[in-house]
Order: sequence, then structure tokens, then C-alpha cells
Amino acid sequence: MKKLLFQFDTDAFASVFDTVVAYDGGADQVMTYAGVTPDNVGAMVEGAIFTRPPKQKKFTALFVGGGNLEAGQNLLQAIRRRFFGDFRVSVMLDSNGGNTTAAAIVAKLAASGTLAGKKAVVLGGTGPVGQRAAVMLIKEGAREVVITSRKMAHAEEACEAMRTRFGVELTPVVAVTSDDRAQAIADAQIVVATGATGVTLLEEHHWQNLAGLEMLADANTTPPLGILGMEMYDKGVLRHGKVCWGAIGFGAFKLAVHRACIEKLFEANDQILDAEEVFALAKLMA
Repeated sequence: MKKLLFQFDTDAFASVFDTVVAYDGGADQVMTYAGVTPDNVGAMVEGAIFTRPPKQKKFTALFVGGGNLEAGQNLLQAIRRRFFGDFRVSVMLDSNGGNTTAAAIVAKLAASGTLAGKKAVVLGGTGPVGQRAAVMLIKEGAREVVITSRKMAHAEEACEAMRTRFGVELTPVVAVTSDDRAQAIADAQIVVATGATGVTLLEEHHWQNLAGLEMLADANTTPPLGILGMEMYDKGVLRHGKVCWGAIGFGAFKLAVHRACIEKLFEANDQILDAEEVFALAKLMA
């Protein structure tokens, strides 16, 4: 029985990246669909759940992607509403790589030191990766997790969205300049940068002498990096006495987590792989 993965993308074009990883994760056939919405997904879900007998439904799975996390969450909810009884298949949500990238970052930080009781700051944290990383950090016992943005409204919206979805309390902070962000991390032990590609969020002199700072991670792969003084290849490297993880440094692990999630989809027909499930798998693999 062939393992069939239907890739539902909320963007105008389906992600080539996600398609490649789906094959590498063990799917025999990947069918991609772009511009998928809660309004048009129904017939496709019915095609997936009504075709194979119960014992063989695990060989059909769905993947929800695209660049917009909110759109992906809404699409996942619409898909789940179509399920009933044993008429369901496993689904993974990874809009903009948010779940797998965040899981890789936080799992590697957790393997590098203690997260519980620490203050963490997610710089530029209003996107999918930043939001999910903040949730994973607070669920791992961080005493406070801050999300910064250039606009307070955006930081507040991200924190409220994660409170509604995961029941966690995050702290929004406005930080327009590098000096503002330096102030935001002054008493932090963990810093994660998840800002826009090629945008510097923190300069080296802002963090190198912070005695209390223990770990940093930067998700940016396009120069200039989000945190200057690090390298994208840093893989738990000590810099100024702090453990540093660059985007390429944890990138191979992110891909491994993504592939493992695809493989797991075909183990049963009733799995929902969202942030919690993806992170749980990442922690086992780290």
C-alpha cells in the first residue's frame, strides 16, 4: 500500500521545500495543492477519508503548509471538522516551518542547558517561528518569555494568539532599535532571534558582556545575521562564554525532525502533529 501525502498549502504556490522533505520523510507520492482554504478543502478531505478501509487509512496523510500561521491553523481546524469516527487521517501543521524550526531551536537549547526558571527573550518574535518558540520555552518551564516587535500592537497580538491557542502567558515588549533590544535582554538568560531575513536585531557589543546571558540562537541564514558576533554554522559553540546556535547549526536537526514527523504520520490514522507533538518528538531526537 503506497504512502500518500496530500500537501495543502495556503499560499498561491505550494512549497517546493516541503515537497522535497515529504519524499525524504518516506512518502511514496506527494500531491500538492495551492490556495487551499477552509471553504474549498472539504471535498479533498472527504476524498482522503472515504477511500481506504480502516486498517489502511494510516497510509493516507495530510500536510498543512504555507507562509501564514493563522491561515494554517484555520485550515487545520476546518480539516478536523470533517473527521468523524474512524473516518480520519493523520495531519501535520507546519506553516512557514514554524513548528519544526521552533522545535529544533528549543530542543537544542534544552540540550545545551537548563530552561526552567530562566527568562527568555524572542527578538522579532511575531512570526510563526518566534511565536511557537516562545510557547515551547514557556512550556519547558521558563519563568518569563518576552516577544519583541517594532510595534507593540504586533507583539500584543502574537502573545494573545498564543494565549488563546496554548493557554500560556507571554510578555509583549516594543523594541524599535538595537539599543531597545539590548535593554530587553539585559536580564535574560536565553535569547532567540527570529526576525525578518537579513535584518540585524542585536549587535555584538550588546550581548557579549552580559554576565547572566547563557544561550543564544539565531534563525537567520541571510547576512547580516539577526545577532551579530555569531556565525550561522554555530553548533553549540561558546562565544563570550555563551552557547550559540546558528541557523545552519540547528538546520540539519530541523530537517531531521521534519522528516521524522512525516514518517510518523503513516504510523496511525488519528494523529494531529502540531506544536506540542512536533516538539515532543524533537526532544526525543535532540
